[in-house]
Amino acid sequence: MSDKKLPGDISLPTPDAEIKKLISEKGQQSKYSVEDFFKLPEKSRYSLSPDGAYFSYLGPYKRRLNLFVQKTTAKEATRITAVTDRDISWYFWKDDRLVFAKDDAGDENFHLYSIHSDGSGQNDLTPFSGVRINLIDDLEDIENEIIISMNKSIPELFDPYRLNIVTGELVQLAENTNPIEPLDGWMTDHDGKLRIATKIVGGTNSTLLYRETEDQEFKEVLTTDFRESVSPLFFDFDEPDIVYASSNLGRDKQIITKLNLQTGEEIGDAIFSHNEVDVSTLGYSRKRRVPTAISYVTDKRHLHFLDKVTEKRYEFLEKELPGYEIVVTASNKNEDKFMVRTFSDRSLGAYYFFDQTKNILQKITDVSPWIDENDMAPMTPVSYQSRDGLTINGYLTLPVGAEHKNLPVIINPHGGPWVRDHWGYNPEVQLMANEGYAVLQINYRGSTGYGRRFWEMSFKQWGKTMQDDLTDGVDWLIKEGIADSKRVAIYGGSYGGYATLAGVTFTPELYACAIDYVGVSNLFTFMNTIPPYWKPYLDMMYEMVGNPEKDKEQMTEASPVFHIDKIKAPLFVIQGANDPRVNIDESDQIVKALRAKGVDVLYMVKYNEGHGFHNEENRFEVYNAMLVFLDKYL
Repeated sequence: MSDKKLPGDISLPTPDAEIKKLISEKGQQSKYSVEDFFKLPEKSRYSLSPDGAYFSYLGPYKRRLNLFVQKTTAKEATRITAVTDRDISWYFWKDDRLVFAKDDAGDENFHLYSIHSDGSGQNDLTPFSGVRINLIDDLEDIENEIIISMNKSIPELFDPYRLNIVTGELVQLAENTNPIEPLDGWMTDHDGKLRIATKIVGGTNSTLLYRETEDQEFKEVLTTDFRESVSPLFFDFDEPDIVYASSNLGRDKQIITKLNLQTGEEIGDAIFSHNEVDVSTLGYSRKRRVPTAISYVTDKRHLHFLDKVTEKRYEFLEKELPGYEIVVTASNKNEDKFMVRTFSDRSLGAYYFFDQTKNILQKITDVSPWIDENDMAPMTPVSYQSRDGLTINGYLTLPVGAEHKNLPVIINPHGGPWVRDHWGYNPEVQLMANEGYAVLQINYRGSTGYGRRFWEMSFKQWGKTMQDDLTDGVDWLIKEGIADSKRVAIYGGSYGGYATLAGVTFTPELYACAIDYVGVSNLFTFMNTIPPYWKPYLDMMYEMVGNPEKDKEQMTEASPVFHIDKIKAPLFVIQGANDPRVNIDESDQIVKALRAKGVDVLYMVKYNEGHGFHNEENRFEVYNAMLVFLDKYL
């Protein structure tokens, strides 16, 4: 919690003592504690070495996720890293080494490290201050090399580099020096050659670039407005100028198609489309050189198979693991050994090792064996009509063992806002349901995956029709008899934090209390404090959120900090001090203004966190505090 003075010398006394006293008095009232839902799993994020001889996974060491490796025939694993300040965020195998990424206190400027599978030879491959890296290609068939992009030269722009993971040598593959028309994406072919790029033109247009070889200059293929999407997925295996792509050119929904890079034209009919949702994901077999399966999400995830080998594999796994969603998370290079993950809405599932040659499926570990999935609450897909006639989809989770009438309810809008909620296990939702609350997650207009029109209907609608969709969800729950109209709370993070503030500001009669987690309070200062690598997209954000000059009145109307006189509900504000996306000033502003008006507001700041709390001890503290707050006011 914050016991420091904020910018402007605003003294915000810490509520530590109050929170700890309330937690102590409340005690544990249910079978499962906060720690059960949010402690680090002993073994998670399994992968497989290229030769199939080793498992790797992330597990806790001194409360931080570290890398472990074990032979597939062994029972014991060896920890090969010892980071203690911050979890390892992601990793992958490269030859007989592993490459992993870690940031500093939530700043999202990830460093990339390599380490031998026996724990020797750890090397910081990107020892640069304030630099963010992205992986372009792990170059599976090229020894010791990967391709990354990073903003080492100009903070707003990312250059591609070939990186030797043993020596750390960097070779720049292209220059990105024009801030007026910046390059913002890169793609390689199956031989690891950088042959596709995208650039931003005129602030709101995207141009696809292509070259036949790395020795040539990129040439323009086609230019689209940012509202349209043509996304190359991977190169055809026989035609060097053809790519598989996801495209919504001339249509509302994205489809899977082929694109001619010489002409910029789609080839033939759609490979696959869906009339309700976008389709944008296609897998392939590197060894057999064929596309394998298309995944898409309606209420749940679905697969459309293009390859009999892959379809047969999933048929076997679904027969052996009935009742669970199944994801193949990794394979060896020979594509005959696989890591398999199961999950459901009530379980984080388990990891399995599948030897396809022997047709043997071996269970490795449950992810959270201390939680009985039979105690968890089902997440049910629901839909309702908005006041202007849209179908709004979402998920409703009702507490187990309680009559589903007149319940206390938490409205939980997702962040983004241009993403969507999915069906599956959500520890926040299960925690709230475990405490007796119903939880409604809403894919309000602007949520992605439902087509271009649904997305565009959110443009410049922060606090307006986007917020109406949430209000209509509350009204629907009340009319259905599920919600007690006097006991409705709203809680969200990032854009969901903004929606929380907007909810208690613009519909103050609706909510009994609210929790804002790293949320935007002032659209003007939010635009001024975005990270440098977002600045190439600023004109697009002006189109989607608002232009501070042209849309000043509208943005003022939509910024909760200018309307704090309307806020009556008790508020809990949570912020990471190093958040690069939503600056701490967003939370400081709203807390200062509310406390000056005498509104009850708690403020928790963590100075070793960024856009959300990742360190285990901080997660324990914040969710225990949330439960106390909700218990007090809901």
